[in-house]
Amino acid sequence: MHRSVFKRLMSALKETASNKSFGGYQKVFTHDSVSLKCKMTFGLYLPPNCDTKKVPVIYWLSGLTCNEQNFMTKAGAQQYASKYNVMLVMPDTSPRGVNIPGEDDSYDFGSGAGFYVDATQEPWKSHYNMYTYVTSELPEIINSNFPADPDQQSIMGHSMGGHGALISFLKNPGKYKSVSAFAAICNPMECDWGKKAFSGYLGEDKTSWAEYDATKLVSTYNGPPIDIFLDQGSNDQFLEALRPQTFVEACKEAQVPVILTMRDGYDHSYFYIATFIEEHFKHHAKFLGISPS
Repeated sequence: MHRSVFKRLMSALKETASNKSFGGYQKVFTHDSVSLKCKMTFGLYLPPNCDTKKVPVIYWLSGLTCNEQNFMTKAGAQQYASKYNVMLVMPDTSPRGVNIPGEDDSYDFGSGAGFYVDATQEPWKSHYNMYTYVTSELPEIINSNFPADPDQQSIMGHSMGGHGALISFLKNPGKYKSVSAFAAICNPMECDWGKKAFSGYLGEDKTSWAEYDATKLVSTYNGPPIDIFLDQGSNDQFLEALRPQTFVEACKEAQVPVILTMRDGYDHSYFYIATFIEEHFKHHAKFLGISPS
């Protein structure tokens, strides 16, 4: 979508919450989305002193059933965003209230389950364009309204959002400086969540599915050198569906550097994310060229 279309949204941003945190401000905004054709909400952490210069940005993508609040309130990430002087952007996980029949019938399809794809099937394709939203529309809003450095952005996520972070990074060589993921759905074409979402949003042609599967995408990656950081709990109740080892094998075959760190005894929850979120900030800091204050 053309930048001028997105820019028409700028005056419509509405701040709905603002709380001081670790010297900066945790805010929430709503706006009317062009790509999703509905009102959307995102969380934004502005670190201290960002009014004096542009700062790097890290996008966080959340998982199934989540919205902009989960990471914002449970991960404890603001202290590290403040420490490294980076902006955090936390979008919702799907369009909301678009009145598509069945959109609220299950936790893993429809509301709260946009899967970060651009739908091609009726009735979803008019609204369920989360890939365009998180990779194009939202960054344009952030870069045009806040002191974000558009050349210094990274992306991370959890579960469905880990899938979203990986595909956003792999499909846009050079757009993001780094990527990391907690408990990512690494090979959605081969798990029940992905099969349900992709068949509903994309149809039955699996060649279109491969365009949103990190394990498939990494095999054809052609861009700047990358170093992928995967984080996984050994006691994750969804480990079989997440398929991190399959992704690691694909990375090895493609000669793409990947680090898979297994966390003994940890599960799929935000207790696990909060325990190790600082390591992800350290990973991104290396590639963003920043140091803790």
